[in-house]
Amino acid sequence: MRDFHKLLPDLVNLADQAGEAIMKIYVTDFKAEIKEDNSPVTEADIAAEAIILKGLAALTPDIPAIAEEQMAAGTAPKLDGDLYWLVDPLDGTKEFLNRNDEFTVNIGLVDGNRAILGIVFAPALKTSYWGAVSQGALCRGPNGTKKIKVRKTPPDGITVIGSRRHGKGYELGEFLKNYTVNGNLTAGSSLKFCLVAAGKADIYPRFGPTSEWDTAAGHAILEAAGGQVTNLDGSPFLYRKSEFRNSNFIAWGGPRPI
Repeated sequence: MRDFHKLLPDLVNLADQAGEAIMKIYVTDFKAEIKEDNSPVTEADIAAEAIILKGLAALTPDIPAIAEEQMAAGTAPKLDGDLYWLVDPLDGTKEFLNRNDEFTVNIGLVDGNRAILGIVFAPALKTSYWGAVSQGALCRGPNGTKKIKVRKTPPDGITVIGSRRHGKGYELGEFLKNYTVNGNLTAGSSLKFCLVAAGKADIYPRFGPTSEWDTAAGHAILEAAGGQVTNLDGSPFLYRKSEFRNSNFIAWGGPRPI
């Protein structure tokens, strides 16, 4: 069995390179185009994806990579084996457009149907998260690098994290009726997974459309930090789905309550 966690230093460096390209564009008067699915894309998405795909091809030439803009262009490779990379070169393009700094570079590795390794880099925040399942998770920020892990569920209630645009709604409200909620946080992109992994929040419920490249990296980091991601019925949240589209899910910091 290959020790994929040994690739992490090179992958972190690769995410850094992509982040550097993104930041060069972030400070300019960039423009966005609208794709067929009505989502925005910028030259930063394209530049970062090219860097990542080239780097992954050099590091693991035998493992195909599925990337967001590549999929949109209809040029993604076919998957023949168990392993594949999932890449979102700029997760949170709307955060990028709104210049709120909460966008990330996501690189995740899937084995079979499970996310096993991930890197999430927030270049504007100068913060990276990475980890491999069963190997632990780390966070590198302005004050250095440290191990991270999920926290025990607080006895006085959970802190829920969500996005500004998808953090409300009937389904979410009905779901949260089952829990004592003692706080709410918002964050963009895959930072929601990472903040649960770092013990800053307890649960990230997602009711709304996402793709596998949106979740794989953060999912792997959360699991490496001791958390889990499940479907609404409590079953494991798996990958290699049709058109790489996700169903609703819950990211848990602690054990899933019964």
